[in-house]
Amino acid sequence: MISPPFLQPGDTVGVVAPASWFPYEEVLDGLRILRDEWQLNVIEGDSLHAVDGPFAGSDTLRRNDLQRLFDDPSVKAVFAARGGYGCYRIVDQLDLSRVRQNPKWLVGFSDVTVLLSLFYKHGLQSLHGLMPRQFGNPERAESLETLRRWLFGELPDSYSVTGHPLNRAGRAEGPLVGGNLTILVNSLDTPTDIDLTDTILFIEDIDETLFSLDRMMTQLRRAGRLEKLAGLVVGQFTDMRVSSSLPFGKDAYQLIADAVSSYNYPVLFDFPAGHVDVNLALPIGSVLRLEVSTEEGKLIF
Repeated sequence: MISPPFLQPGDTVGVVAPASWFPYEEVLDGLRILRDEWQLNVIEGDSLHAVDGPFAGSDTLRRNDLQRLFDDPSVKAVFAARGGYGCYRIVDQLDLSRVRQNPKWLVGFSDVTVLLSLFYKHGLQSLHGLMPRQFGNPERAESLETLRRWLFGELPDSYSVTGHPLNRAGRAEGPLVGGNLTILVNSLDTPTDIDLTDTILFIEDIDETLFSLDRMMTQLRRAGRLEKLAGLVVGQFTDMRVSSSLPFGKDAYQLIADAVSSYNYPVLFDFPAGHVDVNLALPIGSVLRLEVSTEEGKLIF
């Protein structure tokens, strides 16, 4: 797995909107932080100013924005300004041959999961983490700092979180993969479907019904994608919706625990990553160690 070079002040990075559109003013704080605080040169993609229905410009414009930055050897990192929906529509036409020749960081989460999976399939590490549209939010300062540290080579030794009652104790080692559960399930049997064997899978999601969550976990189990994991890290499942007419009587974590109950690998619940203020940066593709007990969970890098 190729780890891109760490950033240094004066490096050039790119910011694009490969999915949903947003008012340009919402990314100004993020651009300022990249330029003034991180001392980076920033190339702004055309998609930051484009609107085409729900998207930040047409599929062709957004794809070309990404491809131009991927192909430019002077660009050391590419930031998705926000997620939403749209990466899934353009991923199969992207060419990573020049990225492999000149590795660079890709940063994002949510809908950007499909691009993180594309990088993983091509043997490239990436970062599941905060996006520039969110950089200026003071409640996300801790998340932003974890991203900065990963990008500039100030790596943490580990992340530690308080134990959860549903944790399944154990130790495991393997490459970290995953991201948004909906995108991962929708990628089954597509070019961005990744082999989960002996990996540590991370999952998170937002604004899904509990029925949908149960269906997705059941689909992964039926497809044989859960049985050969080395370990599972369950992030935040935010704003999950309950059917008042047919209540499950269980929450999201209980449904996930049920889906993996017949396996023996360690499972860490309530990891602070996903659609929440504390969204710790995670190195997709990096080999790490997972240690879980009822009192504590650790990701050791």
